[in-house]
Parts: sequence; C-alpha cells; structure tokens
Amino acid sequence: MPSTITKRSIDMDFIEKVGTISGEAFKTCMQCGTCSTVCPMQESTEVTPRKIIHLAQWGIFSTVMSVNMAWMCASCHTCAVRCPRGIDIPKVVEAIRLLTLRKNKNFVEPFEIVKEQIEEMPQAAMVSTFRKHTA
Repeated sequence: MPSTITKRSIDMDFIEKVGTISGEAFKTCMQCGTCSTVCPMQESTEVTPRKIIHLAQWGIFSTVMSVNMAWMCASCHTCAVRCPRGIDIPKVVEAIRLLTLRKNKNFVEPFEIVKEQIEEMPQAAMVSTFRKHTA
C-alpha cells in the first residue's frame, strides 16, 4: 500500500476537517509509535494508529479511506493515555470514520448479511454496528 505524496494527493480540506471534527491538534504528532505498540486492535488492522495519523497529517484521504483502521478501532483510549503529545487518537479516528461515511462508503452492508446470521445476532449489537459502520 505505498503512497506517493504529491501536491495533488494532499487534501488540505481533509486535514482541516479532521482537525475541526476531532478538536485535536493531530499535526503535532511526532510519530513516536507509542500508540501502535499499545493498540489491542493492531493485528486486525491494515495500518497502525501511527500510520493512520501520519496519512491524515499529509491529507492523503484516498489511502485513509481505503484502509480498515477507522472501522476497527475499539476506541479503548489506550493510545490516547500513552500519547506523549496528549493527542486523543480515537477522536481523530472517529473524525476520519465520519468523513468516510459522508462519502457514502459503508464498512458493513446491511443487505449483504445472511438472514440466518441476523436471527442469531443481538439487536443492540446490530444497531450499534450499523450506527458506527454505515452511512
């Protein structure tokens, strides 16, 4: 998943929106990697928390939107507690997820779920999943 950074690939509007929605100064991240070492979801994601912040800092929305980090983040705040810069990384990831949903890109397609699975799933879990993972 290599990304080439050019003037055309940098989306300044995306950088501004992530900062506004999250309320975090994520550009101050020094890329120490502490967030990635403590992330319990790291093995389930295509990129680490450090990498998603790095991509967001550079405004590479197309790559950010194509990886599953924003969907798989457990919002456990372990990374935020350990961040030496005090960045609330789950807030940044949530902002990325919201911006992706605004592009009508679902992580879970409700109509693709098999009927038998729906009958076995708790309704509260389904509702919370749809709220988090669908536009």
